[in-house]
Amino acid sequence: MDSHPRKPISARTWAVMLALALTGQIAWAVENSWFNTFVYDTITPDPRPVAWMVAGSAITATLTTLLMGTLSDRTRSRWGKRKPYILFGYILWGLSTILFPTVAYIKTTSLAVIMVVVADSIMTFFGSTANDAAFSAWTVDVATPETRGRVEGVLNLSVFLAQIISMVAAGILIDSFGYFTFFYALGGIVILAGCVGGLLLREPESAADTDRKRIPFWKEFGELFNLDTLRQNKNFFILLIFIMIVSIGMQVSFPYMIVYLENYVGVSKTEFSIIGGAVMLGSAVLAIPFGILADRWNKRVMIAIAVVLSSLGGILLSLVSTLPLLALTGLMWQAFSVASGIASVAWLKDLLPEESRGKFLGIRMIFWIAIPMVVGPAIGSGLIQAYGVPTLLNGEAGFVPVPIIFQVGSIISLLGLIPLALLKQGGVNKGE
Repeated sequence: MDSHPRKPISARTWAVMLALALTGQIAWAVENSWFNTFVYDTITPDPRPVAWMVAGSAITATLTTLLMGTLSDRTRSRWGKRKPYILFGYILWGLSTILFPTVAYIKTTSLAVIMVVVADSIMTFFGSTANDAAFSAWTVDVATPETRGRVEGVLNLSVFLAQIISMVAAGILIDSFGYFTFFYALGGIVILAGCVGGLLLREPESAADTDRKRIPFWKEFGELFNLDTLRQNKNFFILLIFIMIVSIGMQVSFPYMIVYLENYVGVSKTEFSIIGGAVMLGSAVLAIPFGILADRWNKRVMIAIAVVLSSLGGILLSLVSTLPLLALTGLMWQAFSVASGIASVAWLKDLLPEESRGKFLGIRMIFWIAIPMVVGPAIGSGLIQAYGVPTLLNGEAGFVPVPIIFQVGSIISLLGLIPLALLKQGGVNKGE
């Protein structure tokens, strides 16, 4: 926990936080959804390249956040501690997003698949440096135990707004103007937000910056993986295991969701944009109050309820095909998944050691991003190849995703209730 008092968060800091969070989440929302449809529509309908791209991005994001988070903890410059990584990271993130769709010009499918994985990983490196490592640590730096809930509220509001914007705008823009115009616009927005937000950003002075003599970088990085770190932060790691299992379940189906709806159910991109926007708007209405209630009541019980309801929503989604029922079941699936995420991530941040927040946010990426986004899409790809509908698109053979990916994913998520039951409700300090 934070033992050093800080000044109240200023209006300028709130504005910068919302702008950078919203822009970053829009970029991630597009990367998690529309990059996959881009591969399916323009390169190959084989589900394996999507799994490879998601896995490569996840591994890159995790390693980047571990290394750059630890490095930002140690950085002392006239620009500040996190600011250089945020400012220049967002600019390069935008540029790499603009260049991403050029892989479609490659006519050899095998080479195009390799390059799309590489291009996505490069973009992810800059995005993770700027957002997952530096920006996430900065939001913890400026918050206090009294403002932590409000900071999480702003961050999660940005997730909802970004999902609504990306879903509503993306499908309509892609249907109207194509993938290239869409990616150019997205990259330009990221660059603009990085320039403005990064330059306006201010960092708090922390006693952890001046009181602690730091050990060498690689020794500190190596401490992430020793048994003492595990023993001293037991609750932190139990909570991470819960997050990992639930996230694996979600990633079994989520990378293939738009492809499933478009090619199996028959929903157009524009129709999906309308449904998706409504679902995310409804999710905000349900999930944010749920997260606030979890803070006031029993976090563990509230999170368990959210996981059960989200899993039920995923199963029901796989059984319906009309737009109203898709919207209703999709709302149940997503709203309670996000509600669980709000409560669990807020809990997780209370367990972060003050002097190593960037480093420990990197550890979070292993369980939250790397393992789920390697294992989940691989399970989904295997299910699609085993049970999917064979198809031929642009001369390339592949498969159309089928409902079983939602059913299996929901069952896996329910297994997360096991580590959740082992977690101590009241523990907020290391070793509790």
